[in-house]
Amino acid sequence: MSIPKTISIKKVVLHLPIWILNYLVFAFVVHSDWNGFNNVSDPNSLAYAYTYGIFTNFFLFYIQVFWLVPKMYMQQKKATYYVLSFSICIAVSLLETYLDYLLYDVFEIVDTDEFMDNFSTTVFVNLFYSVAGFYYILRQAHKKSEKEKQQLIEESSKAELKYLKAQLNPHFLFNGINNVYHLIGKNDALAKDTLHQFSELLRYQLYESGTQISLEKELDFVSQYIKMEKTRKGSDIQLTYNIEFENSTKKIVPLLLIPIMENAFKHCSNHSNNNDNQIDIQIKEVGGRLSLHCTNTFDRVRSKNAVGGIGLTNVKRRLSLEYPEKHELIIRKENSSFMVSLIIDL
Repeated sequence: MSIPKTISIKKVVLHLPIWILNYLVFAFVVHSDWNGFNNVSDPNSLAYAYTYGIFTNFFLFYIQVFWLVPKMYMQQKKATYYVLSFSICIAVSLLETYLDYLLYDVFEIVDTDEFMDNFSTTVFVNLFYSVAGFYYILRQAHKKSEKEKQQLIEESSKAELKYLKAQLNPHFLFNGINNVYHLIGKNDALAKDTLHQFSELLRYQLYESGTQISLEKELDFVSQYIKMEKTRKGSDIQLTYNIEFENSTKKIVPLLLIPIMENAFKHCSNHSNNNDNQIDIQIKEVGGRLSLHCTNTFDRVRSKNAVGGIGLTNVKRRLSLEYPEKHELIIRKENSSFMVSLIIDL
């Protein structure tokens, strides 16, 4: 923990109104009696006494802030720190008590306590201001340390989000090109149409996906992707999907849902009976809560050697960074079905 550089003369100036208020209250407002001085029978006596009293308090507070704590305590010279702090407090208290006795003659105060009683009271008050300075600077140092930790966490999170988003583009590009590649030679017209749809989706990724985007745009992107995959797969799969939303102005981080769709189409089963190859996608937003349920059948034997995993891993990490405590993600396999359920509070 380091001492914040913000504890400067400027900070002391900002504290001055508190010190002045302290002086005015105890010297003139509150009925006080201090080591024989009081502001009832003779208001001037306490005002004079508390003038050097407040300066000693001021000195003891800021010597902790600017020297003793940063130069001794924080440098692991704690024994030296305690000796010096106590010695300075005693020396200042002796001087203050001596000045009190000089002022007694000026105001002809004779009804006073013994020297040791007055000295003990002065030491107690001065220790209070020394300890206050000690805790003040430690609290400032702690706040600075916590702020630096938070900034480091935020910077790390931003860097990780950039990395995760950078992963999505090549992953999406790889899957798209792979899809078109398998169509070339088999159905050139379909390959051409798929390539056109893919280029539109890629344009969205490159130019329209900022930090936050409207839910309407993101779901339109999802819808276009599903249609592209439906065109490519044709009758090989039984696809059902539904997308509904109430509030088009709601914001969402871009490209968060697509990896779930990609995973469903990529790993969908390839049974000879096309009716057994099923994908069901349900997306709904109600009252700012977005729910997605995606289910696909899969081949148990083929899934053991399936390549991939970047997409869903990416989604998990992005959710934890972008929507901490605001999402629920459940991924599970049941018989020959792979299911992903996601709920986000937008």
